[in-house]
Amino acid sequence: MSIHCPLCQQTATIFYDFKQRFYYRCNHCRAIIKDPKTWPDREQEKSRYLEHLNDVEDKRFQQFVRPLTDKVGAHFGPQHQGLDFGAGHAPVITHVLKQQGYHIEAYDPLFFDRPELLQQRYDFICSCEVIEHFHRPDESLALLASLLKPAGQLLCMTELFDEEIDFHRWNYKNDPTHVFIYHLKTIEYIAEKYGFSGFSVAGRLICFSR
Repeated sequence: MSIHCPLCQQTATIFYDFKQRFYYRCNHCRAIIKDPKTWPDREQEKSRYLEHLNDVEDKRFQQFVRPLTDKVGAHFGPQHQGLDFGAGHAPVITHVLKQQGYHIEAYDPLFFDRPELLQQRYDFICSCEVIEHFHRPDESLALLASLLKPAGQLLCMTELFDEEIDFHRWNYKNDPTHVFIYHLKTIEYIAEKYGFSGFSVAGRLICFSR
């Protein structure tokens, strides 16, 4: 059994099978893909996201996104333009950075669907716990790359898979909306495919640089 990887379009073969729960692994970019037959539709995704009782004033929530907000603070100033892509119903990154004087807007196809924001270009784009939800990572990542200005940065947070992880016991895969899981080799492929000059990985924080 095999499918085509939705990122690089190469062949992905069965990687994990437990009680008919299938995950495929791309033979080229090494991404792990949840069986597309089990992907949630838009309404199921929205219901799942609303289960997260997030509050932009919650200090724990602010601490969770701090790797992203600290990275912005280290490399950009209030004169730069930012986008919080996939902000969800509680756009905490936008909230924190606006409090610090930054110009940043929240975009989310379910909760802040403002297509005019996708017609502009940005110095930095933050995307926290979003890219693992992409049903078409090829199109979504191409879009994000196209929205960056020269010398811009795409800052993502997600949990990468590596071979030391016991996939069967790995809780990250169990979220029904996590359909596309990344490996370091996937990140390398993205950097080359979409014309980034380089990237860095620090825990869950991935930074792609123009």
